[in-house]
Amino acid sequence: MKYACLGFYDEAKFAALPQEEAQKMMEECFAYDDELRRGGHFLGGEALDTASNAVTLRMKDSQVEVTDGPYAETKETLGGILLLEARDLNHAISLMSKHPGVKTGPFEIRPADEAINQLIAERDAALAKEN
Repeated sequence: MKYACLGFYDEAKFAALPQEEAQKMMEECFAYDDELRRGGHFLGGEALDTASNAVTLRMKDSQVEVTDGPYAETKETLGGILLLEARDLNHAISLMSKHPGVKTGPFEIRPADEAINQLIAERDAALAKEN
């Protein structure tokens, strides 16, 4: 099964870390990601820029409204997404519990919606045939 692991962190707290400590923490995270790769569990991921560079879109009065920043006002913001392959949710929890990123903030683990992802894959394939 596939899981999206959403890593959150406190941007101000991370920015206040000494450069060496921040670098060490990032290297620990990268090393664990490599362990996940070797085990066939790491499917991909993306680090995200600061929430201050984000915008949120929502529909208001039949118009798209664009606001600065993340949707929810929270101390911890989404810092990255890791795509994980695991047997089941308990296996995903076990794998991510060892991730050094958990020290800086929570990880939300969500199962992928395989039915909708199959529809997306079919559309991707159909469009690829058109080109």
